[in-house]
Parts: sequence; structure tokens; C-alpha cells
Amino acid sequence: MLSNCTYEYLASTSVLKDFVELPSQLLEHWLGEPQVLKEHAKHYQTNEVVPDDLVQRFKKAELYGEGFATIEYTICAMLDIALHSLEEYDDSFDLSKFEKDYLKEQGMPKGIIMRHRPPHFLHLFASSSYASGYYVYMWAQVLDNDVFAAFEETGNVFHKETADRCHECIYSAGNTAAPQELFRKFRGREPDATFMLKNRGLIPK
Repeated sequence: MLSNCTYEYLASTSVLKDFVELPSQLLEHWLGEPQVLKEHAKHYQTNEVVPDDLVQRFKKAELYGEGFATIEYTICAMLDIALHSLEEYDDSFDLSKFEKDYLKEQGMPKGIIMRHRPPHFLHLFASSSYASGYYVYMWAQVLDNDVFAAFEETGNVFHKETADRCHECIYSAGNTAAPQELFRKFRGREPDATFMLKNRGLIPK
């Protein structure tokens, strides 16, 4: 709905997988903002606005288990790339052994499991669309946290000028320019993973 492209082939989500999850994941940041919660999070019987202490507890609870979740996701993305990097294999290829050896090689903590085991990991070979591309969700988090930080840095997450630039560079641009060019146009620099790491509680804010 926000695309502003002459050709449909370049519009909307017709972008590189490195960029396709950014617009949707970015919107999720506003859901937890106090201003939004005060407007929409109300008691179903009394219509009482969500209290501040509950909002604070909600914010703290968001970080629960993030270390576990990050590892279980990241190892799947790494295994995805490792499998697609194999130059050859034959009928003797043992997927279970490859998985076991790869996890050991990467130092996978014994207390954490993979989010997706290979037999039901649909992103692996269900189509060429996501082949070797499961990592894009985490990369999109790097991008969306960085972009949202631009709003936070203004002191107003609804800052109009920043929203206008976001609309121009991300939501309306589609594939009319290379993703890295669009990001640099919006942010003025390359992506910085620091914001994602902070928001996941993996490094101090």
C-alpha cells in the first residue's frame, strides 16, 4: 500500500531477502511504546488504561530467554549456510552426522537445542526462495533496531521528518535502488548491530 514504484516488479516486497523483513519487523517496535499501549491496551471490562508498572514489567519480561533464543536461531541460520556450501555429496551423506559434527565444531552449548532440526527445517530446501537465507530474520533485526533508533534519537518515536524519510527510503522505495543504498540514505551510514544487541539484552544499554 505504501509502494511508490513505476513498475510492479520493483514494488513492495520485490526486494533482496536481506531487506524484505525490515518493513514488517520495524513496525513491531511501536506496539510496545507506552503511547500506543495507553491508547489501545485497556481492561476488557473496566476500560482502565494499562498501568505504568505493568508496562515496565512487560518491558523487562521481553528480555527473558533472549540469550537462549538468539543461539537456537543463529545456529539454524549457520547450519543452513553450511549445508548449502557443500560442493558435493552422494547417497552416503549422513545428515544426522553432519549436524552433530557441525554443532560440535561450533561449540553449541549442550543446554540449548536448535530451533529447527533438519528433517522439519522447511527453510532449507522447500524452495529456492529461502535457500541459504534463514539468516535474514536476524539481519532484519539489525536493520530494524537501527532504523527505530533513528526515531528514538529525536526524542519522539513519532517524529514526522524521520517518518517521512523512513517512508521515502524504506516503505515506498521497493527495489528501485540497492538496499544498502536506501539504508545509507536513511541513516547516513552502514548498519550498526549494537542497537539490536542492546535491545535483546545481550550487551548493556
